[in-house]
Amino acid sequence: MATTNLSLYDSENIPGAEKYRFGIVVSEWNPEITENLYKGAVETLLENGAKESNITALKVPGSFELVYGCKFLIENKEPDAVIAIGNVIKGETEHFTFVCEGVTQGIKDLNIKYDIPTIFCVLTDHNKQQSIDRSGGKHGNKGVECAVAAIKMAAMKHNL
Repeated sequence: MATTNLSLYDSENIPGAEKYRFGIVVSEWNPEITENLYKGAVETLLENGAKESNITALKVPGSFELVYGCKFLIENKEPDAVIAIGNVIKGETEHFTFVCEGVTQGIKDLNIKYDIPTIFCVLTDHNKQQSIDRSGGKHGNKGVECAVAAIKMAAMKHNL
């Protein structure tokens, strides 16, 4: 459980993002959560110098489809980093476990297969309130944190 504000970061320790291209894949499931995560990510990229024209967004039906969407962007748009944005809320069946495991393993596999970092911005919460709290609520916005990670990973890749 997050105990700090996910939106807090020291902009002095973030490389400039002006020369990088970013892909963002957003799940349409639980849009009141995923759209807030998306807004936080885009605002953070822009605040740190990314050009709007260097941000490509793609929507997919659900979190399970994030892996394919990220793979599609990586292979066709060649971004410097990709952010996978989704939200899975635990229900009464094992569906939650299967989706979370599939998405987690899929994003891990993309990071191993491709030389383009894919950032995991999928909230996997026990209830909707936890997701609200982490997508612009009392714990900040995980989209901000993931955008910072994307900038840092794109810079790391280019500086090696």
